[in-house]
Amino acid sequence: MKSLLNASDRDEILRRLSAIGATSQGRWGKMTAAEMVCHLDDALRVSMGEKYARPIGNWVSRTVVKWCALWVPTHWPHGFPTVAACDARREGTKPSAMEDDLRGLRESFERFTRRPREYALQAHPIFGAMNEWEWMRWGYLHIDHHLRQFGA
Repeated sequence: MKSLLNASDRDEILRRLSAIGATSQGRWGKMTAAEMVCHLDDALRVSMGEKYARPIGNWVSRTVVKWCALWVPTHWPHGFPTVAACDARREGTKPSAMEDDLRGLRESFERFTRRPREYALQAHPIFGAMNEWEWMRWGYLHIDHHLRQFGA
């Protein structure tokens, strides 16, 4: 299973991220490429406690949905809404210059995957408490989902 605990999976994500630019077109959803970059950065920052996202999960999302999202070997469905703190059209970070936003995302990615970890894992706003393995699996799947959204 792919996970950001694996060096080859981290390298894959970074290679694919380099294919994203201001003119990248989405295959589904409403986000622009710039909004997606900010969304990914915000989500990583939430996991590390650098940004607050109000919990919106319930028993089903913390058990059944989380288990399916992390363990079922299929791509995530399109159109699953995000939390307001990670949505650039609501309370999330607004895009600025694409290269600056990509640099910020790469820096957050590096902090998120660095070992030893320099932050305390936070609860996911939808999935609740997650251990390191779950966060690194989620990180790979979440970034993969959005890179596929933009053809990378």
